[in-house]
Order: sequence, then structure tokens, then C-alpha cells
Amino acid sequence: MDWQGKKKLPLNRMALILALETATEVCSVSMAYDGIILGELNLSEGNMHASQLHVLIDNLLKETGKTLKQLEAIAVSMGPGSYTGLRVGVAAAKGFCLALNIPLIAINTLQSLSAMVLVQTEIPENALLAPMLDARRMEVYTALMHKDLSFEQNTHALVLDENSLKETLNQRAIYYFGNGANKAQDLLQHPNAHFIPNIHASAAGMAELAEIKFQSKQFEDTAYFEPFYLKDFVGTTPKKRI
Repeated sequence: MDWQGKKKLPLNRMALILALETATEVCSVSMAYDGIILGELNLSEGNMHASQLHVLIDNLLKETGKTLKQLEAIAVSMGPGSYTGLRVGVAAAKGFCLALNIPLIAINTLQSLSAMVLVQTEIPENALLAPMLDARRMEVYTALMHKDLSFEQNTHALVLDENSLKETLNQRAIYYFGNGANKAQDLLQHPNAHFIPNIHASAAGMAELAEIKFQSKQFEDTAYFEPFYLKDFVGTTPKKRI
């Protein structure tokens, strides 16, 4: 029996996976086969996810010469991140999975962001990774990870101050990155605090993680899966027009 009881998905089967990353201001899609990127498209204009995600997917299919029917799974960034962005990405992923009868794979946004860093930067073995996503004001969504992307500290919301992670910084190096790291740079003045600029969420960082989950059949329940918002959505009241 497989994930839905309809067809068997053998282990060690190389998978063609479409990945959707909409958790931040970047709208990103990638296509990977056996964890190797075949193509990737990114849009960094912000607040364009709802109108441009399917356009990016169509363009990616044309660029890679693939069709929707060839896909064997959809991977989606599960959060934390933008409430609206996550809703858009997960809704699209669910729609494809249900229509194509293929499994849904959820990837922690901070893990995929860290995967991007490991490709681009040499990180010492005993150092920790601290991806940070902006959560407004002085708050960030963050975690502490080892180089194998296992968690030292699980995903959480953190209000930054000069003492943030000070105890850990006294013991080992921490590498900060992501669109929330800029807020930490002036506060965390410590010889063990290292900041890596220009690291943005991208569907490319999901490829290897998605392949690993496919091989181990770590699939989500498509009908009931919800993004990992971390905090409840707080709407704003429109200002009255004079």
C-alpha cells in the first residue's frame, strides 16, 4: 500500500518534484530530479505570490520541458513565514496534489534556508546555523541547527535584544542569515557571531530535503495539512478615509 492506498511508491525511486517557496517576500519555484535542480525561477517583488505563482510554475514547466503529469510529488515551504504567502503556497500545492494524485511534502522554511547557506558558504563543523526570518518590529522566527540540519533549538519566535543567544555564543560560533538577521547584527556584538548577507528563501534549497522525505515516504495528509504559522494571524484595521 502507498500513501493513499492506491499505488506503491518503491524506495530508491528517483523522483521529479516541483517545489514551491512562498513563505517570505520571495516567490520561488524549482524543479528537481533525484534532488538535483533542473530549473528555478524567483520573483522578489513582494506581495505578488497570489497572482504570479502559477505563472512561474507554467514558465518553469516550459523551461524544463516537463509536464504536470510527470510530477511525482509537490514540495511546499511549510513555514514559519508570512501568513498570506504560506496560504497561497499551500493552497496551490494541495490543488496540484489532489488533481494529480501525488503526495505532498512539507519542508521547514528555516531548514531550506539553511540548506542554501551550506551550498554557498564554508561553515566550521562545530558551528551552529541561525536562520532568521523577519517577524516585524524586533521579532524574528529562528532556530539553531547543526550542519546536518538537525535542530539544536527548535523553530521559535524570538524578540531580539543584546542578550539573545548570549549563553550559546559564549561557547561556540553561530552563523546568522536570512531577512531577519540584519536586525540582529547591531545587537549581537560578539566574536562568535558571524553574519552572512544576501541569503534569501528559495525553492532550490528545498530540493535535497524533499528528495530525502520522498524516499522515506514522509508525506502529509493533503486534505488536512496546514502551514506552520508559529503565531496567529493579526489583521490590521483599514484607516478611515477622510
